[in-house]
Amino acid sequence: MNSAAAPSAPTVLHHIAGQRVRGGGRSAPLFNPATGEVTGAVPLGGAREVDAAVAAAKAAFPAWSARPALQRARVLFRFRELLQAQSEALAACITREHGKLLSDARAEIARGLEVVEFACGIPHLLCGSHSENVGGDIDSWSVRRPLGVVAGVTPFNFPAMVPMWMFPLALACGNTFVLKPSELDPTVSVMMADLLERAGLPAGAFNVVHGARETVDALLAHPDVQALSFVGSTPVARHVYAEGARHGKRVQALGGAKNHLVVMPDANLEQVAEALLGAAYGSAGERCMAVSVAVAVGGVADALVDRLAARVSRLVVGDGMDPSSEMGPLVTAAQRHKVEGYIARGVEEGARLVVDGRQCRVPGRPNGFYLGGTLFDRVEPHMTIYREEIFGPVLGVVRVDTLDEAIELINRHEFGNGACLYTADGHAARVFSRTVQAGMIGINVPIPVPMAWHSFGGWKRSMFGSQHIYGQEGVRFYTRYASVMQRWPATGAIAGGSGAGHGDAQAQFSMPVNR
Repeated sequence: MNSAAAPSAPTVLHHIAGQRVRGGGRSAPLFNPATGEVTGAVPLGGAREVDAAVAAAKAAFPAWSARPALQRARVLFRFRELLQAQSEALAACITREHGKLLSDARAEIARGLEVVEFACGIPHLLCGSHSENVGGDIDSWSVRRPLGVVAGVTPFNFPAMVPMWMFPLALACGNTFVLKPSELDPTVSVMMADLLERAGLPAGAFNVVHGARETVDALLAHPDVQALSFVGSTPVARHVYAEGARHGKRVQALGGAKNHLVVMPDANLEQVAEALLGAAYGSAGERCMAVSVAVAVGGVADALVDRLAARVSRLVVGDGMDPSSEMGPLVTAAQRHKVEGYIARGVEEGARLVVDGRQCRVPGRPNGFYLGGTLFDRVEPHMTIYREEIFGPVLGVVRVDTLDEAIELINRHEFGNGACLYTADGHAARVFSRTVQAGMIGINVPIPVPMAWHSFGGWKRSMFGSQHIYGQEGVRFYTRYASVMQRWPATGAIAGGSGAGHGDAQAQFSMPVNR
């Protein structure tokens, strides 16, 4: 792809050291998924742009990290106010480039804002501990210190929220940041860069470099990048984690998902159907926390499928800017084609296609990347549509006899991002929450995304790395722990006081211990 695809289209530039930078090399077109029209272009940076951004971040680090934590927090407080004031413009930008509903884009901004608010409390979050006189007039305390230059690589499905899972905490902890957003919807990233600098963040402390794999690999190999956070597919997450570790970096890499929602016979089916509708088809299923498998326990399946079929077939699919729409387009024509391939594969492998979204047509939008809600019944664990992450508006119903079978089914799956249970039985809920192997668990909650003061992350092949993203886990990821031990032997005028005689008068060759 190159900029020749749209010679008059505006280009979204890199943001490096407080300046817009065009860069060199290739570029890719940007689309409005609702219409299929080319709306702009984005440069695909490489090692040269990464070197410039990292150099700017490295230069900004000493002064920024030396600022008191309270002063850094005040910058984030101002950023929060600007973010709120510009939230409508940011949300409209997301809808134009991603395709999700405007209401969904507004909610994305709101959830990102919660992490900013959490990061505003960084003076308290960086508190260490202190122990007086641990031995021989020695005091000891712990501190958390910033890493240096850190980077984030973020996906197309949440172009504002996922970056805000990363950079507010990283900056609050005293680091400087290089963001590589998705090349499919990059504009909101540079809008946030402007807001950060208007809030008082020094130039170079936050940089945006656009690109694809070459850009990511350059960040992973760069010796001055101390840590990298990633959210995306499992194959790429595995690559990022392995390459980052090979280069000695701290890495958190969040991968794919196949989230299950288990429906017990005692569940309120009207509530379940509405929960599944939003969780499976919201944002056209392009969420890592989307529910793509409903596990019907006992004899509840037929009634559940009937309710779902009636509602899915009536989903209002349209332009995300249209307030009457319930689901927008997929992000690209290629993504739509990929999801259509999964639907065809499901039919070939024997699943029952109850509602076929491939026939969806949106009046007045013949070239948009639309796909209607799709529902499968009698999905089996060996089928491709069960095993793989589809990332589209496709829900499959699996039938089992017992809760134990449902839990075993989830625990056997390679992904362990989220799992939910709908029931009126507290004992069933307790068993499920204690034994299901997933990082985020919902009981009568269809999308259990933790709040900002907790942390987000999955298990198994849904995450590579030891620390989840944002919350207290995020503070630990973006800081190094240091332990300080200090002694002041009595000297001069105060010699003979309570500290006299505790200096190191002679070399000691054994491990020091308290007696």
